[in-house]
Amino acid sequence: MILPGTVACKKSGDSTAPVIPPTSFFAKGADVSWLTQMEAAGIKFYNSGGAQQECMQLLKNTGMNSIRLRVWVDPVNNWNNTADVIAKALRAKNLGMKIMIDFHYSDTWADPGNQTKPAAWTGQNVATLETSVYNHTFSVMTALKTNGIIPDWVQVGNETNDGMLWPEGKASVNMVNYAKFFIAGYNAVKAVSATSKVMVHVSNGFDNALFRWNLDGLKANGATWDIIAMSLYPSPANWATLNSQCLTNMNDMVARFGSEIMICEVGMSWDQPAACNAFITDLIAKVKSVANNKGLGVFYWEPEAYNNWQGYTLGAFDNSGKPTAALNAFN
Repeated sequence: MILPGTVACKKSGDSTAPVIPPTSFFAKGADVSWLTQMEAAGIKFYNSGGAQQECMQLLKNTGMNSIRLRVWVDPVNNWNNTADVIAKALRAKNLGMKIMIDFHYSDTWADPGNQTKPAAWTGQNVATLETSVYNHTFSVMTALKTNGIIPDWVQVGNETNDGMLWPEGKASVNMVNYAKFFIAGYNAVKAVSATSKVMVHVSNGFDNALFRWNLDGLKANGATWDIIAMSLYPSPANWATLNSQCLTNMNDMVARFGSEIMICEVGMSWDQPAACNAFITDLIAKVKSVANNKGLGVFYWEPEAYNNWQGYTLGAFDNSGKPTAALNAFN
């Protein structure tokens, strides 16, 4: 009997070829949530030969196999609302790409410095906010499922370094409430799709103390998760140091919680493609080296943003709309 993950060695006189264990899936992806908005503005994308190409297909051709999409509750211009997310997710599904859904629980950007409640949830008490988190998550997940989309991964909150839904869910003030909101989102995801892996997402993947504090607090208050997600945005000067610190942190998270790990956001200045390529190549190798094969993948954040789109300069396309050498790290 050959146990899963083992290789059958030839015995003397045995002509049977060795049984090679299947290679586990490693996510190489991008958050392209701006894509439909960019297309509506008339922005085009081109391959290295200068031929115009649909962006997701272009990224797939660079070696990517996964797409990440953010969800806002009631955005002013409808970008990143449920319908917009479904439209992009269907495109990714039709290309055979795996899908990550990123719930911000806001009408706009949620990040370490901003966790603003949706306008419709203003004035709700903690119990009602829990219900709102559950219902919003359940609604979006159900809409995706109705359209034949089962996300592989789902983030409950985006870069929740200090919790979510401020001020009630600010972790440094009330860790209990942060955990309540996370649990509500987790339960809603699993109610619709038991196979989708739920992620808790904290930025600065090099900051072990932050991750210990945040995740210890969630765990102490009854929260569970499948994957710990990290962001990492180094400079050309410090990427090697931050990658090493991130690997130490990833291995500590595996030892401490037994969780799988994913780097779901990376970026570097678009005009430093060689340094960015070296950074991502090294990071992919480090994630693959994480203890117990718990490292699952690396995602670039909005690589298709170019020519100072929305003032963002950490994409990986040049000003002519072509991918830079940075993305060769994914191929």
